[in-house]
Amino acid sequence: MRSFDEIYDIAERRHGPQALAERLSTPLAADDIAKIPEDRWLAQFTRGVFQAGFNWKVIEAKWDGFEAAFHGFDIGRCAMMDDAWFDALVSDTRIVRNAPKIATVRDNAVFVQSFRVEGGIGRVIADWPTTDHIGLLARMKQDGSRLGAMTGQYALRFLGKDSFILSRDVTGRLIAEGVIDKPAASKSSMRAVQEAFNIWMAQSRRGLTQISQVLAMSI
Repeated sequence: MRSFDEIYDIAERRHGPQALAERLSTPLAADDIAKIPEDRWLAQFTRGVFQAGFNWKVIEAKWDGFEAAFHGFDIGRCAMMDDAWFDALVSDTRIVRNAPKIATVRDNAVFVQSFRVEGGIGRVIADWPTTDHIGLLARMKQDGSRLGAMTGQYALRFLGKDSFILSRDVTGRLIAEGVIDKPAASKSSMRAVQEAFNIWMAQSRRGLTQISQVLAMSI
């Protein structure tokens, strides 16, 4: 496995020093993540669920309709979604009328509520150690609804959490470095990914987000 500096040099040769530096993003500070309201977590989870396997531009164009249809993703109201409201949503042209995905809004509202006993979802995710990022992803997959794989990874990135995204290019670099031999899906392969990122974090003093972006741009 190459050192982070060696991989950074590859990415720099491909894109140029300035272009590479400009494309690296900075996650939010922990206290800022902790302040994100519950409804915005549910909104982003919902956006990710509906974008999965669908044209993202369609979801973006309809997003105001989603906000209206789900009452601003009010956690209490969504968690208590009854059959009448659910049936109405399945026929609501303001949103994408996919019943299984609509059901995730109710389930993920309950998921968000479940963090209250630990100080709230924002606080828990803000304080989750980057050296165990796979633990956070596992919790989202296990306790959330359709929040596994790329959906959960993108949601965390878009909400400002320091995180990696196992995109095709990131996966390609991980395979090239011998970290994994195919896209990570098993617990053992995810542990291998985490261990590699932990080494690169120690070498570079960068976070998961920037390391993930450098890996992607090295391909």
